Amino acid sequence: MKPPVIWLGTNTCAGDSLSFLNAYDPGYQFFINELVDFRYNYLIGAAEGNTSIQIFESALTELSGQYILIVEGTIPTLFAGMCSIIGYRNGQPWTALQAVKELGAKARYVIAAGTCAAFGGPYSSDPNPTRSLPVHKVLDKPVINVPGCPINPEWMMGTLMHLVRYGEPELDDYNRPKLFYGETIHNLCQRRQYFDDSIFAKKPGEPWCMYKLGCKGPTTYADCPYRQWNGEHLSWPVKANTPCIGCTSPEFPDGDMPFFSHLPDVKLPGIRLSANRFGMLTAAATALGIGAHLAGSIVNGRLFKTWQKGFGTKPKRK
Repeated sequence: MKPPVIWLGTNTCAGDSLSFLNAYDPGYQFFINELVDFRYNYLIGAAEGNTSIQIFESALTELSGQYILIVEGTIPTLFAGMCSIIGYRNGQPWTALQAVKELGAKARYVIAAGTCAAFGGPYSSDPNPTRSLPVHKVLDKPVINVPGCPINPEWMMGTLMHLVRYGEPELDDYNRPKLFYGETIHNLCQRRQYFDDSIFAKKPGEPWCMYKLGCKGPTTYADCPYRQWNGEHLSWPVKANTPCIGCTSPEFPDGDMPFFSHLPDVKLPGIRLSANRFGMLTAAATALGIGAHLAGSIVNGRLFKTWQKGFGTKPKRK
């Protein structure tokens, strides 16, 4: 039996659904015909009104513990959630907050599709006028986070394929599948050698390392450099001569701005290392196996979080 899937849209720009439709191999047709029983999608479904509500009612009463719930977007909590309404149920507005709580409680798996759903993203950025929250903060159960702004189609397709055929994939400390978020963009980047050789671009368009132009690759976990985008793996931001802005990170976008300002330099006792020497420090630290305590004492700014993770200090699991 193919697992039923319900894809909700809450506070979202629809970018993740649109990106998913561009999945190439396997593609969307395989997804709906062979992999799952796709019951509902807010963007492309033909059902509306009471017909849509009946799909949800059926899932809650007949499919408890069987379906996969995918949520795209943040969950507004201001005004009792009335900033985002899924539809009308029993004559009353059924808010995204209510829908996610009820459907999530009875789902076999819950997936947060995109950075907004996973971590808050742009829809919960300052000043967050709707008091939006990511999915895991409104549910009292594990949520598989598949971040990206938008997601790469293969991140979602691969996660769903793994759930259907093998069960839950191995997750990192932020509940992201390690299959896709196990390494930093910096470590996988085709321009990494330029970083190690201290050859930095001074303006967009130059073919060198863009760390000094604000690239957030050293603190961003995703496999964009070799998976790439556009159907047949054609390109990704750095290949298109723009710095990575860290869109899969929990702190995106507020913690990554300004996008074109480079990450803090590294401080050692009595020494300040600039971007020119940071690559050598990274290699040396890895070779020597520097522990989390030392790493935490020498690294400042946002790099601290990534170095903590890289050297063994794990943030609390969400």
